[in-house]
Amino acid sequence: MDPIAALDHEQLALFQSRTPRSRQLFERAQRVMPGGDTRTGTFHLPYPLFISRGKGCRLWDADDNEYLDFLNNFTSLLHGHVHPAVHQAMVTQASQGTVHGTANELQVQLAELLRKRVPSVERIRFCNSGTEATLFALRAAKAFTGKPKIMKMEGGYHGSHDQVAVAMAPPYGTNATAGLSPGALSEVLLGSFNDLEVTATLIRKHRDELAAVIVEPMMGAAGAIPAEPAFLEGLRAVTAECGVLLVLDEIITFRLGFGGIQERYGIRPDLTTFGKIIGGGLAVGAFGGRADIMATYDPTRPGAIVHSGTYNGNAATMAAGQKTLELFDREAVTRLNQAGDDLRARLNETLDAAGIDGIVAGIGSVLQLHFMAAPLRNARDANRGDRRLLRLMHLSLLNRGVFAAARQMYVLSTAMTPETLDQFVRHFTAALQPIAEAAKQATPMAGAR
Repeated sequence: MDPIAALDHEQLALFQSRTPRSRQLFERAQRVMPGGDTRTGTFHLPYPLFISRGKGCRLWDADDNEYLDFLNNFTSLLHGHVHPAVHQAMVTQASQGTVHGTANELQVQLAELLRKRVPSVERIRFCNSGTEATLFALRAAKAFTGKPKIMKMEGGYHGSHDQVAVAMAPPYGTNATAGLSPGALSEVLLGSFNDLEVTATLIRKHRDELAAVIVEPMMGAAGAIPAEPAFLEGLRAVTAECGVLLVLDEIITFRLGFGGIQERYGIRPDLTTFGKIIGGGLAVGAFGGRADIMATYDPTRPGAIVHSGTYNGNAATMAAGQKTLELFDREAVTRLNQAGDDLRARLNETLDAAGIDGIVAGIGSVLQLHFMAAPLRNARDANRGDRRLLRLMHLSLLNRGVFAAARQMYVLSTAMTPETLDQFVRHFTAALQPIAEAAKQATPMAGAR
């Protein structure tokens, strides 16, 4: 048997022996939910873990196995699970009602807090997810400019609505999922992440029909690939030159700077989308930017865009989000990012010592493992990585008590200590060693040097 397949079989058997209750729950779930869950991104073979509780930086599954949580709900749990102050804010507000069907002061307070942190956000509105945030931001861009098309980057992820659910994975130039509007792709131009020459040429060519360019300052789902500062600076310049709006998707990257990546890089977009951490562990989204663009949602103006949502700006989420951001001051931002940068360096040293091609990419507190050699500048580069080895690493870390995304994204929280990170490095090193040996023995030499 191929050494990689043999190791996979071994780790799979161990995973199944440790998690019989998760398997039972998955089989039960399949009888009432297609695929046994309601979130594609959490599924992995042979079945996802069923988690029963979390505390700080730890999780416990249905079989009471304990894990270090290096996923933090795909970056949204900035302070880990059940942070005392955030939890108290939720409990206090819940005792007064979670949603009241009208405006509330907490919504104003969180909006003011975000505006202070992000100067480009002159006005802001709340919604219930990152998907909604990008949908409403792009709708505003089209309404304001009167132009029908948007541009996104190949491999970019901005949620699951029709405007952006294209070209998220190879083959690019196609819808990413079934059921989209037949014309969805015709209204989207595809830029090349970190290739300013190609992207700027497209923007100039289509300036008369292009409402907005939406871009992640660090590609999230594609592999925590940072935008080069010159690329973002060039995008800002060419969009301004062409009368095209720049939408910065900071749903993931807002945690990477006190005012997001735009503060770190000195970029002032026309619109910004938020989500994840600003809800304090509850469902949330937000979009904001220039006052004249955001005025397209002002219901006192003729022809305003309709923006509905039963839970928009609900009091419980606003309370949790406000407390979360209050705790994440400049010192906390710097400390968490430094911890992530230090961890990234240690993991890359571990890969090098193991003699296997690998890169741990990312910025600050968000990291992602790729089994591949450089370069890693865009989604096409990331697709060269060995997915068999990623699956092996995922299973091996789960079996060692480390919970992370199947794609091996690692996310830090303020609940982690230096000892937590040391423990993670030990588990990573122990899991990597047999994988590197299997890769060296495999034919062809998968990932080996």
